[in-house]
Amino acid sequence: MTAAVVAGLLAGYGIAIPVGAVGAYLVAVTARTDWRTGAGAALGVATADGLYALIAVLGGSALVPLLVPVMVPLSWASAFVLVALAVRSAWTALRAYRAGSLAVRGDGESPMTPPRAYLTFLGITVLNPMTVIYFAALILATGPSAPATAVDRSAFVLAALVASASWQLFLATGGALLGRTLTGPRGRLVTALASSALIAGLAVHLVV
Repeated sequence: MTAAVVAGLLAGYGIAIPVGAVGAYLVAVTARTDWRTGAGAALGVATADGLYALIAVLGGSALVPLLVPVMVPLSWASAFVLVALAVRSAWTALRAYRAGSLAVRGDGESPMTPPRAYLTFLGITVLNPMTVIYFAALILATGPSAPATAVDRSAFVLAALVASASWQLFLATGGALLGRTLTGPRGRLVTALASSALIAGLAVHLVV
């Protein structure tokens, strides 16, 4: 069981630590709202990672051939959603700055609450089937030492979930600290535009 926990932690951090478009968006959302909202978003990402880890241990190797044909459409869908969110964030920031209200925290007319952030980031992350392929490949690579019993599989999934959650919460904390530092309207505008450009760029990188 210890080996399964260690393997799960390593796998969870391995998929979570490389900061892509979703991670950048997580930091940006937290900077514009608050830590509770960022934590909701972080747990949404971690839930998706845990779900894919579960799918992998239950038979991810058999699912890989089924996922390959839909990889490209899902990548395009994920990129489209992220670019749309980036454009919306930039437009909202510009409009609020012109109105002199950028200092008021929120995410457009409808503020992003923790539950909404959780569902939004869960949905975005689920659109990336590379996660289940990643977990399945790791399990296959371990060969005979792969988690085989129900206890070991559960330990692997829970460890991967905890690892992903801890890293995503770390990113959310960074976003909250950034938001507190940039209290002026101009600083918050520049940050919003820079993060939107970064998110859009990373999203486009998913499909090119």
